[in-house]
Amino acid sequence: MLLSIHMPAYLDSVRKGVATIMISYSSLNGTKMHANYDLISGYLKTKLKFRGIVTSDSQGIDRITSPPHANYTYSVEASVNAGIDMVMVPEKFIEFIDDLTLLVRKKVISMSRIDDAVERILRVKFILGLFEHPMADYTLINQLGSQEHRELAREAVRRSLVLLKNGKNGEAPLLPLPKKAMKILVAGSHANDIGNQCGGWTIEWHGKPGNITIGTTILTAVKNTVDPQTEVVYHENPDSEVMKSHSFSYAIVVVGELPYSETVGDSTNLTIAEPGYDTITTVCKAVKCVVIIISGRPVVIEPYLEKIDALAAAWLPGTEGQGVADVLFGDYGFTGKLARTWFRTVDQLPMNVGDPHYDPLFPFGFGLVTAAREMKEIQ
Repeated sequence: MLLSIHMPAYLDSVRKGVATIMISYSSLNGTKMHANYDLISGYLKTKLKFRGIVTSDSQGIDRITSPPHANYTYSVEASVNAGIDMVMVPEKFIEFIDDLTLLVRKKVISMSRIDDAVERILRVKFILGLFEHPMADYTLINQLGSQEHRELAREAVRRSLVLLKNGKNGEAPLLPLPKKAMKILVAGSHANDIGNQCGGWTIEWHGKPGNITIGTTILTAVKNTVDPQTEVVYHENPDSEVMKSHSFSYAIVVVGELPYSETVGDSTNLTIAEPGYDTITTVCKAVKCVVIIISGRPVVIEPYLEKIDALAAAWLPGTEGQGVADVLFGDYGFTGKLARTWFRTVDQLPMNVGDPHYDPLFPFGFGLVTAAREMKEIQ
């Protein structure tokens, strides 16, 4: 399973000259990957002939022991002897240097192992020209965030959206939405929030809700796209009274996960942020609705699927929310496919194609396709 599922990408990357590979926090058969000699030195370096740098994850060697850092000298020994060339130590680097030096002096770690690590690090730096040009080139920095870049990002959003449902049983497809309508509702915690669209590893480490940078929210994108005579009403979490007091032609509900990275995103239930499901229920039982999910992974949606007329996964579209509207309203068609299986319930996980119990809500590679609508829309 390891060779058939996980290794092909590594083999392909090594063949194409990837320069660095980072070891994960995970374990295999009880052995922490940061101490796995057989896979690091035996398979990666010897069998695949990887000549680049093997680096640890941040404080990854600390986690060789439980609790972490319980026997740091052993962690240094086990990781370096396993084949890690560069160790990421964000704070206690003096302790690492002292322990490594002691282990080399005692010949617990051989000089040949140190020479191998140094040779690999120097090789990559020489190839990159870092000794001749150690500083970054700022020549093109004024192009960051340019309109050309934003248009490319907008295209990436259009092409990555995955349409999971389009129309209830026996009914006509809801998408693409008509641009010309009397009044439409845009709702949801993620409809008007750049930070939620961007997720983690952005301006903030773990991400942050709010308008953290310049960009176009999905709400603004909808307003930019619909007919000038169409009234767009925004309620983050409308109640039943709001739904009764308006005659909406249709609704766009944008909900999803709050921003996260690393362990901040650990979840045992994989649900969207409150009050997302309540918003879906309230809106979709009152008017035809398309639900847009903003998330870094599949999330629980099956219990609400029957209520929804159309469903699309927008993943983390970043600053260019206009790309979402481009596809919703038919200027471009949906073409994206699921890069991983969408589960029914978390009890099914882990679940991969080929498993005996493979019973997904949406299978790997699924994605409905729509054509761009070029004809003039009528009300």
